Amino acid sequence: MSEGPGAAAARLTGRPVTDERPLSGALTEVTLDHGHVVMVKRGSDPGAMRAESAGLRWLADAGTVRVPVVHGHDTGWLVTDRVPAGRPSAGAAARFGRDLAALHAAGAPAFGAPPPDGPEHAYIGLAPMRNVAGGDWPLWYAEHRVLPYLRSAVDGGTLRRAEAAVVEQVCERLPQLAGPAEPPARLHGDLWNGNVLWGVDGHAWVIDPAAHGGHRETDLAMLRLFGCPHLDRVLDGYQETAPLAEGWRDRVGLHQLFPLLVHTVLFGRGYAEQALAAARAALTG
Repeated sequence: MSEGPGAAAARLTGRPVTDERPLSGALTEVTLDHGHVVMVKRGSDPGAMRAESAGLRWLADAGTVRVPVVHGHDTGWLVTDRVPAGRPSAGAAARFGRDLAALHAAGAPAFGAPPPDGPEHAYIGLAPMRNVAGGDWPLWYAEHRVLPYLRSAVDGGTLRRAEAAVVEQVCERLPQLAGPAEPPARLHGDLWNGNVLWGVDGHAWVIDPAAHGGHRETDLAMLRLFGCPHLDRVLDGYQETAPLAEGWRDRVGLHQLFPLLVHTVLFGRGYAEQALAAARAALTG
């Protein structure tokens, strides 16, 4: 019989399990001795849990945004602390913005750099994502973030070949569209609202990263793409700490191309329409 989440938690933490409660097919809430509650995630690929564990630790090492403690992982499982749920507030959102700015400022060795001990072949959600280092953000973003998913969408029939031309045009013009050069930021990498937990402690916590070195505007564009409570306060807190370069609002569509194309590959045509709209917006400013 294959190992279950409770047994995996006991093995990886070295502590006895007193209760377990499935939350989804991949996630189980497990109670250890003395009432300590952890989240146990089942991996879909041998490298996925290694990548996620390395990403969480890299983000935590910055000492900025709150990140659940990693208790252990292997090729099939990841065990982290549970974040007791609270409610979003304007104050927590502003703190999150300031903490996110500090996280980005902690930096990365290069664009595309994986976390220490993280694999080159990682994931964003359920989609494969390669962490390949590059020294020039526009060229790296086109080659390793936009074009691989554009090709997959065309090959899968979700995006028509003629439609791909507008995205390819964005890639060609990226050096002119990207704004002032910036150093590599330490990105969460999959910062949609579902990966931001509002804790009972009054802070925002982040989970499920696709962490790598990238452009800081990419994390912020993803927050805007899928909505975030008190987003204006998040951005205010961010700008107070590390003001964004002039014209950043005009570049939101440019940075949303990556997650939208990932979603096009994973979830279909509706996201293809959004990706094309983002590409056109990027070209028109």
